[in-house]
Amino acid sequence: MSRIMNQSAVTMNQIQHKLDVIGNNISNSNTTGYKNRQVEFSSLLSQQIDNLNAPENAEGRLTPDGIRVGAGAGLGAINLNQLQGSMIETDRSLDAALTEENIFFQVNRVENGQQDTVYTRDGSFFLSPVEGGGVALTTSDGHPIIGTEGPIEIQDEFDAIELNDQGQLLVTRDGEQAAEAELAVVEAVRPSALEAEGDNFFTVSGAADIDEIIQAYAGEGAVIHPQSLEQSNVDMSQQMTDMMAAQRLYQFNSRSITMGDQMLGLVNTIRS
Repeated sequence: MSRIMNQSAVTMNQIQHKLDVIGNNISNSNTTGYKNRQVEFSSLLSQQIDNLNAPENAEGRLTPDGIRVGAGAGLGAINLNQLQGSMIETDRSLDAALTEENIFFQVNRVENGQQDTVYTRDGSFFLSPVEGGGVALTTSDGHPIIGTEGPIEIQDEFDAIELNDQGQLLVTRDGEQAAEAELAVVEAVRPSALEAEGDNFFTVSGAADIDEIIQAYAGEGAVIHPQSLEQSNVDMSQQMTDMMAAQRLYQFNSRSITMGDQMLGLVNTIRS
């Protein structure tokens, strides 16, 4: 009987992971550029139990000998759905939406004195003052955006700044407009190797060769839609359906534990 209870307990623990992922998807349904996560399960090891030889019972038998006993289900993978999200017009000059899948902006992140490059689909940019004058193009949390010549910084005394569909930062000074910086957009040629982090960022595992995963975008045509933002690709109706199915499966396994406990109690009653 303990086998029944162990299998159900193991499976319930894995189902809880799926519920956590679904909850994370739902809570980020309004996050700019968020990509839906999908959980896949796989069967754990199974055990073959051979039947005792009983020729008198073999006559007319159609099913093969032996009983296969599973050990529950395990979390196989959490896949990132890179499908393009819908666009929303913002009419804000520093907003930019990526129009192709697996394309990312680069962000220079500094945490605990360590500097690294992370990737995001969130094109909601801001201007933050820097030491010595001027402003830097940053994320909403103040992380600098990386351009073709490093973190983007613009000198003071400008009249207006806007992004165009080529990723160029157009700066107007004294009535004249010129491109003073350009976003360094990259392509994830192996998007499955990206690791999702908080703050809507993605990173490349330290053990992986970054050049085999991230490359400069070499496609033709514009991949940036200015004055727009990409919405998340979370399908709320599908998430609610998946959540109800996972909860029902959780209840079934919980019921299995209850039934196993009742059967153990029945055995103890018979023995007494």
